Amino acid sequence: MPSRIVASVTVVACLAGCTSLLPAPAALPLSGDASVRIAYVAYPVITPKATLQVAGVLRVPRSAIGPAPAVLIVHGSGGVDGRGQALANELNSAGIATFEIDLWTPRGVRSPAERPKHVAETLPDVYAAFQVLAANSAIDKTRIGITGFSWGGVVSMLTATSKYSEQYLGKEMKFAAHAPHYPVCWAYNRAPGYTFRDLTGAPILIQAGELDDYDQPDTCPKLIASLPDKDRALIKFRIYPEATHGWDSSLPPMTYNDPYAHLGKGGEFRFFPNPKVAVQSRAAAVQFFRCSFGMSGCVPA
Repeated sequence: MPSRIVASVTVVACLAGCTSLLPAPAALPLSGDASVRIAYVAYPVITPKATLQVAGVLRVPRSAIGPAPAVLIVHGSGGVDGRGQALANELNSAGIATFEIDLWTPRGVRSPAERPKHVAETLPDVYAAFQVLAANSAIDKTRIGITGFSWGGVVSMLTATSKYSEQYLGKEMKFAAHAPHYPVCWAYNRAPGYTFRDLTGAPILIQAGELDDYDQPDTCPKLIASLPDKDRALIKFRIYPEATHGWDSSLPPMTYNDPYAHLGKGGEFRFFPNPKVAVQSRAAAVQFFRCSFGMSGCVPA
């Protein structure tokens, strides 16, 4: 039986005329973006420790004809920032709905040092968000994808495994596509709880940076090469020269210290924005989802 993770959904606030998306919204002034309907959605998540009230921003393109495909966006260790919004804008312009959720606020996480000990602790939030989307008549439940950055990239990888998908959703439902950004490939099939094999069959696009010193540039190719043929065939990989961890950040260049950097030895790593690579990686992600969802105008990589 799938794990019990969500019981109900509440629209906290609704912008830009989204009253048809979910029941009983509270109206607020228009958002200024007339191309999408925006709802702030809260939903309960039952974890072994507590029931959390998780929230996120749901954006559905007005141009969508019939139920729209959707992508769940999962932030990195620093929380919700401009990376998710920038990618959401591009996906929305392509006719794809987005739901960017906040994992940290309900847990009281104020900095990366306070994040959960294991990424799997946040999987209930993600699968509950899937159920929120699947229950929405504006969304095509057979075309729900997931993307994320660093921590969210790891989430995007783990949700591609049959182990977690069947634990939370059973065998009848699954994410339709996965697009992790810099998902720390060294940990998979080495650290407990990070098994990455026996995949669901959904396509995967992994994007990484050649200058990523949180991870190492060769760890993703090594991981892919180590997989069985049936799993390896599902994966596309792109690596960007002159790109560090967090290349699509809008923050100033910074150096952070993290206990899991450098193959788990800990230490400093660079988090330098590269606007050119950010544009390229967002375009690649959008094209990947368009093709995975069977949308018109798809140009396979």
